[in-house]
Amino acid sequence: MIKIDKKIKNVVARDKKTIMTIAREPYPLVVAKGSGDYVWDVSGNRFIDFTSFIGVYTLGVNANAEIRKAIKAQVDKMMHPAFLDFYSELPVKFAEDILEMMPNGFGKVFFSNSGAEAIEDAIKVSREATKKSYAIAFYNAFHGRTMGALGLTAAKISQRERFGPFPNVVHAPFPDPYRPPFGHADPDESAMACIEHIEKKILKEEYSKKEVASIFIEPVQGEGGYIIPPKLFVKELRRVANENNILLVSDEIQAGYMRTGKFLAMDNFGVTADIYTMAKALGGGLPLAVTIAKSSLPDMPPGAHGGTYGGNHVAVAAGIASLSYVKRNKRNLERMVKEKNRIIMKRLNQLKDRYEIVGDVRGLGLMTAAEFVKSKKTKEPAVKERAKILQECFSNGLMLLGCGVSTIRLIPPITMSKDSIEKGLDVFEDAIRKVNR
Repeated sequence: MIKIDKKIKNVVARDKKTIMTIAREPYPLVVAKGSGDYVWDVSGNRFIDFTSFIGVYTLGVNANAEIRKAIKAQVDKMMHPAFLDFYSELPVKFAEDILEMMPNGFGKVFFSNSGAEAIEDAIKVSREATKKSYAIAFYNAFHGRTMGALGLTAAKISQRERFGPFPNVVHAPFPDPYRPPFGHADPDESAMACIEHIEKKILKEEYSKKEVASIFIEPVQGEGGYIIPPKLFVKELRRVANENNILLVSDEIQAGYMRTGKFLAMDNFGVTADIYTMAKALGGGLPLAVTIAKSSLPDMPPGAHGGTYGGNHVAVAAGIASLSYVKRNKRNLERMVKEKNRIIMKRLNQLKDRYEIVGDVRGLGLMTAAEFVKSKKTKEPAVKERAKILQECFSNGLMLLGCGVSTIRLIPPITMSKDSIEKGLDVFEDAIRKVNR
């Protein structure tokens, strides 16, 4: 059992006094160090990490030795190259490396520091390329908290309240198989109802195809609850984009970089986007994001976009080392993700069968989740119960994160041992059993 001592309480109290309010999970984890599958707090308590620190540590907590070595070596050479103003080979090499992992036809990379910045880049690239200004995004989506990205976001009212109006965005229903927006039990019927809304409502009654520049989609909705759309929906979305001269933008910030078993999450749906955004796992723990566009799209005019720290050498060195590891081990990583997905999903489905509180379980690769409800019949979200489960897991040495209204995501590093996964699932089930009573 984890004990919250004076050292932990002291840091939390100082944080509350000095740091502007941000989102926190309902437990006081004060991180000190981490390695591989585990995290230690300032009082020496050890935790199994089922968060990958919000999807960042895909290759293990605190990255692996190869990435850390590259970071240390680069610090002594050059950290900030002012890539906005001067040429530099290291960012160019990383751009070349990542383009090798992309589908054919991609040839332009823009560097930034965070997922939200990458989304802002994609908004501007799509507007410049099409000479149109509106974007379509989806209810329950999360694309970031900067103003352009926040306009696309529609996951929680607390994220948007008081910050509007937001420019040139219209939201469409997303085909959640567990909570279908139009009531269709069949996933494909739900998918087509959502597509029909875009074609017959948005593009006929709100904005014409002459005004809509882009459609932004998360292949798996992240903060919104780990919602996986039917394949038909994504394929039809590609068709709608093609027929209306609209660019399809895939937000891979949380789902990409091998987490779903593919380098790009969109690859699971057999669809290629026109623009991709990536961050989180890309830098192995350092701030690094990219926006990647098709070669056929026009470049941005000089000075139209930039960023002081984009292409930072230390972050890029980490990115090169991380990507090198993925390239060399891609087949093995794909196999590992599939095997560990089977372990987690088998266990989650057992929990769904055993406990009334577990309403739905879902997952693609190691992007898995359980949604908690007060009753399977009513599907009323079990918000307080979710918080109790998170707290109970923390108290027994397991790190987890919530998402959506009453969902918990299980996103361990893809390199986590099967033994650690099983131990974490044991803690998770114990917590559910206790709260379910």
